[in-house]
Amino acid sequence: MAGLLQMMITIAGSSGVRRLLLVGILLLLPISAGAERIKDLAAVAGVRDNQLLGYGLVVGLDGTGDQTTQTPFTIQSIKNMLKQLGVVVPDNVNPQLKNVAAVMVTANLPAFAKAGASIDVTVSSIGNAKSLRGGALIMTPLKGADGSIYAMAQGNLVVGGFGAASDDGSSISVNVPSVGRIPNGASVEREVPTAFHNSDFLTFNLHRSDFTTATHMAQAIDDTLGPNSAVAVDGSSVRVVAPADISQRVAFMSILENIQVEAGAAPARVIVNSRTGTVVIGSHVSVTAAAVTHGSLTVTISYNPIVSQPEPLSAGSTVVVPKQNIDVEQEQSRMFLFNPGVALDDIIEAVNNVGAAPGDLVAILEALKEAGALRAELIVI
Repeated sequence: MAGLLQMMITIAGSSGVRRLLLVGILLLLPISAGAERIKDLAAVAGVRDNQLLGYGLVVGLDGTGDQTTQTPFTIQSIKNMLKQLGVVVPDNVNPQLKNVAAVMVTANLPAFAKAGASIDVTVSSIGNAKSLRGGALIMTPLKGADGSIYAMAQGNLVVGGFGAASDDGSSISVNVPSVGRIPNGASVEREVPTAFHNSDFLTFNLHRSDFTTATHMAQAIDDTLGPNSAVAVDGSSVRVVAPADISQRVAFMSILENIQVEAGAAPARVIVNSRTGTVVIGSHVSVTAAAVTHGSLTVTISYNPIVSQPEPLSAGSTVVVPKQNIDVEQEQSRMFLFNPGVALDDIIEAVNNVGAAPGDLVAILEALKEAGALRAELIVI
């Protein structure tokens, strides 16, 4: 296997020959029934999207723009833009416009995006504009975290929501009309440098840190490429020796990302969402010997006033006499026993037999954890 890989890396023939060699190598890669590809388990360090941000103006709105008396930055932006175009607005004049909205423009710059490529942008109102429907974004520079301009955005907005209002204050809105998108609305002006072509190593960062998965990945790469080709740096990173010839790294990465790796089993965890009541129990969760009973005491207090009428000709008065009824009801709960090493299926069956609701299940799991019987990490989100 290592010989075939070395042949593919050193050959300098036609592209068709290289493709045939690549296909042959991929067909020889070992495939396990429970294995996953490296491209599904990890990402290459430095190969990622970069967030871009810009401030701009949307014009051409049908009276649904910012109320300039409440958003002075919109007026300031309009004056600055007109000044750059040779139109000077006196300082003591504040145009009361309703067809302009100040917006924030965001975009994701993909890895290896070259100058001249187009990317989608999202336009969001930051003032009190009611809707951006029908508007057009004027030229807006998009900057990265380093303050440099990486793209220029401009174009007509596509807004999925709409709203309507009447003179009496009634209004209706569908979706969010103050946010829109411009497909291919930005043109990339410069490329983000990456370490993919400059480093002597390629580092894979696992999506979920796991020492077992990192070890299996390094072993699988060594089995495919040869000994000492990869090393597990820690529980979340695997470093691979990269070809010295930069032109061979793309084909090299194609081989690496399709290698099958047996991922490590997830740790025993119980995840509880305190807001929605959702409970997720992992497959390796177990409990030691424990007896559980769960029930509730319901106390009901009702108020039934009684009207007392005086006897005829008794010179008495009608009075209201309070009367309270107290009723106590206790649910008939059954106790169930967990034997040592009981698995997930037994836990669910036992809880279902007593008719416990999701909230009751959380209480049972918390009690088992406090008693030291739950062999899992209990996480509340």
